[in-house]
Parts: sequence; structure tokens; C-alpha cells
Amino acid sequence: MHPPYGGGVHRFLLTPRWWGINVFVALAVPVCLFMGTWQLGRFEDRVDTHREATAERPAAEAAAPLESLLPVDKKTSGRLASASGEYAEQLLVPGRLLEGRRGFYVLTLLRTDSGKAVPVVRGWLPGTADAARAPAAPTGRVEVTGALQASEDSTTKGVHAEGGLPAGQLGVIGAASLVNLVPYELYDAWLTVQTPADGLTPVPAQAPSNTGLDLKAFQNLGYTGEWFVFAAFVLFMWFRLYRREVETLRDAEAGLLPKEPAAAAPASATAGGTASATAGDTASAAPDATVSARPAE
Repeated sequence: MHPPYGGGVHRFLLTPRWWGINVFVALAVPVCLFMGTWQLGRFEDRVDTHREATAERPAAEAAAPLESLLPVDKKTSGRLASASGEYAEQLLVPGRLLEGRRGFYVLTLLRTDSGKAVPVVRGWLPGTADAARAPAAPTGRVEVTGALQASEDSTTKGVHAEGGLPAGQLGVIGAASLVNLVPYELYDAWLTVQTPADGLTPVPAQAPSNTGLDLKAFQNLGYTGEWFVFAAFVLFMWFRLYRREVETLRDAEAGLLPKEPAAAAPASATAGGTASATAGDTASAAPDATVSARPAE
């Protein structure tokens, strides 16, 4: 039976069952709020980095030495970097889209004064990759200025990561894909020239990966809503259980709950009692019958 409800004291909240419910709610709600806030923070970080990555660079921004901007991060990606040296091997990067058209990049390795090389995308040409169409790189010592870009990988949008390309072509622009093609060290970055010559179209700088409002960003926003809904659901269920308990106790005090039916006597006991009563009646009637049967003197 429920403990009495009176005087505004909810004694049932101190029962072991309700202690378990209250402890669960006290732990679940803060956890849900923390996880929702964390997911919201992740979404806001992606929004901020997207704004930084897509913000226009000042037109008069001076180029900085390449090594001073490495390693490439969200702040240095897209910055103008300068490097001096001599052009070396030239490769083509096929299957690259520019303004909705498919074409290929003309990439030339620049061996800098430090001895390391940096890939330089000198421009873009429409159509199928053809070495005969790609203009040769300038000879001699050159000063190159271009927008700094992080190395690509197999997850970068638009890359050809399956392999099987002809000799002289490259699917992914990065030190990892070039290390077996050239005999010298490479910077883990590349440059895209913004003022190309020889009829090449400049390749605009791209925002670094994981900085845009992509599917992952909106997943974070969706998870934020889910965790807050979980917290509200836990509180709603606790309040519903509380209301039901209070109403049950009030009904019990008012005598509105149906009374429990009396337990029926066991069948064996009933049968035994009936048999005993029958035997007793028979025994009590037997003397009378004897007296009646005796003849009168």
C-alpha cells in the first residue's frame, strides 16, 4: 500500500524506487545538456572557420616567404607565399573542374633555394590532359608568388585517387603522392599562381578541408537538437510519473480506489468442513433413532 499523502509532504519521493528515478534524472539531464552544448560549439566553430576561409584577402596583402607560413592551417591557407628557385619536372593533373568545365592543371615542381621543392599549379586548361598543349615552364632562376594550399589527400573533393593514370600525370597534389616520383624533398603544401601566363587560366585558392558548412556541420547541429530533446523528454517523463503517483495517493485517501476482494477459503478446507458437519449431524441423529426404535414397556 502507498504511504499516506498529507500535509503537502511527498513522502513517496523518499522511497527506494523514487531514489533511483531521481538519481537517474539528476545524472541524465546534465549529461544531455553538456553533449548538446558541445555539439553546438562544434557547429559554431565550423561556421567561424568557414567565414575565415571564405573571407576575401586584402588586395594589397604582401606575399610572405613560403617557410614562414608553414605548416598550412586555417589562417595561412590562401595567403600569398613567395619562393625562389628553378622549375624542374612538369606534370598534368587531369579531371579538374573550373567554372563548370572539365580540364586539367599544369603543375610544375619548383626547386627552391633551400633544396626542397614545392608543387606550383601554373594554371588550368580545358579538355583532356595533353602534355603537348601544356606550355613549358620558364627556365633559369624565377621568383614565384602564389596562394598557399594544403596538400590534398584521397578524401579531397575532385581528386583522382584510384590510380592508373598515364606517365606524367598526377591524381592528388601532395607530398605523399609525389615522394616516389621525384628524388628530392618536398614541402607539404603547394602554390597556385594567381597571375599565370601562356594562356593558362588561374586556379583560385580553395578553402582547407573541414572548414565549410558541409554535411558534418549540419550533423553537429542536428545532434545538438537531439540532445536537448532527450533532456526535455527525461524531465517530461519524471513529471508524468510524479503526477501519476500523486493522483494515486490522493485517490487512496479519498477512498476512490476499488477495495481488494476477500480471499476465498481454500476448497479443501471447505470440503473438509462440510464433511465434518454432515458427519456430526448424522451422529447426533443416531441416538434419537435408537430411542425411537426401542419398544414401549
